[in-house]
Amino acid sequence: MFPYKKIIFVSVSDTCRGPWAEKLLQKEEIDGIQSESRGTVVLFSEPINPKAVVIAKTRQIELEKHFSVPLQDNDFGEDTLVLAMTERLKQDIYDEYTEAKNVYTVKEFVGEEGDVLEPAGELTEYGEHFELIERLVHKLAEKMNNPAEN
Repeated sequence: MFPYKKIIFVSVSDTCRGPWAEKLLQKEEIDGIQSESRGTVVLFSEPINPKAVVIAKTRQIELEKHFSVPLQDNDFGEDTLVLAMTERLKQDIYDEYTEAKNVYTVKEFVGEEGDVLEPAGELTEYGEHFELIERLVHKLAEKMNNPAEN
């Protein structure tokens, strides 16, 4: 049985990578798992990056109503898995949040190395980053559905 009931995807601003991952995991329709996203540098609530919205729409994912939410100490718990987009972000979370636990990078948790970097530039780069996150989230869902095999 998968030991977590909630998964929080953490990026810096919570306006692109984290919301993509949140919605992609929700599309996997895994019973009993809540998926959310947060940012570590959210001074005020911001709408999602317009390029992220365009890319998500091509996959029938609606993000227009998403506004960034800051990560807080009360987001952590024994039954919460926190997946940071980069190793640096993971370390920052442990350094800055006294209640931090169960924090991994997305790639680390699914058995890969490296970071999921913030896209910049043209829509094609955003599309490539979306596809990477989509693959990683699918791998995560497989791990959640078959925890004994991983």
